[in-house]
Amino acid sequence: MLSTTPNIMQPAEEANNRSGTFAASTSTGQTASQTTTPANVQIQPRNRSHDITAALGGEWLADDAFLTAAFNGMSITFPAGEKFFIDAVRHYRDEITDPELQEHIRGFCGQEGFHRREHQLYNETLCEARGYDLQKLEGKLTKRLDWARKNLPPIQNLAITVAIEHFTAVLAELLLSSDSIMNKAEPSMRELWRWHAAEEMEHKSVAFDVFRAVGGSEELRIAVMRRATFFIGLELARALFYICLLYTSDAADE
Repeated sequence: MLSTTPNIMQPAEEANNRSGTFAASTSTGQTASQTTTPANVQIQPRNRSHDITAALGGEWLADDAFLTAAFNGMSITFPAGEKFFIDAVRHYRDEITDPELQEHIRGFCGQEGFHRREHQLYNETLCEARGYDLQKLEGKLTKRLDWARKNLPPIQNLAITVAIEHFTAVLAELLLSSDSIMNKAEPSMRELWRWHAAEEMEHKSVAFDVFRAVGGSEELRIAVMRRATFFIGLELARALFYICLLYTSDAADE
């Protein structure tokens, strides 16, 4: 996803040396906490399924074609992204010394795994109902993430995950607000998006906590955030453009 330019990419060893670990063992031999998730927040995977076939055949959000296309386009990016996030966090699982953060990692991977499954079904159902080419929609993102997985150091892939998890947490908070646009969604779609949003809020700090615990630097995190902002916008715009183009073509045929 990110180019290997000097101002962005830091070898894992250098990043570790520059920042030190977020939490080290205390003088009494006890491991200091490595998590910033509030103690009253449980990161609990919820195995939900959603009957959204009928809704995806129409304009399910506020009866608005553009809003519906925008959220459908976001969904297209999720399955490949969720797998990337799971792999990036899980890579460092054995380096985490705090049992609580280890438990949070398990919850994070479980939640993201269910999200990936539900949005994969969402995307396949959407494309079948609307005549979209799923490979064309997600192919470039999948290749970009595969390239990052093979060519970037694990600490940078984790930094990418931290950046995108920040954006999803911001979106999740908006979707869960009392005046959310999701109040105008078809009920089955509202349930799916709010289920996803609630779990994103629960685990929003996990990738960040792991990044700090294994020595990820602020310099690297900020640099990657800048690049990730561009690429997130690019992928969302690509999906939205494709969907809107087909929509206007269909409307013209009618």
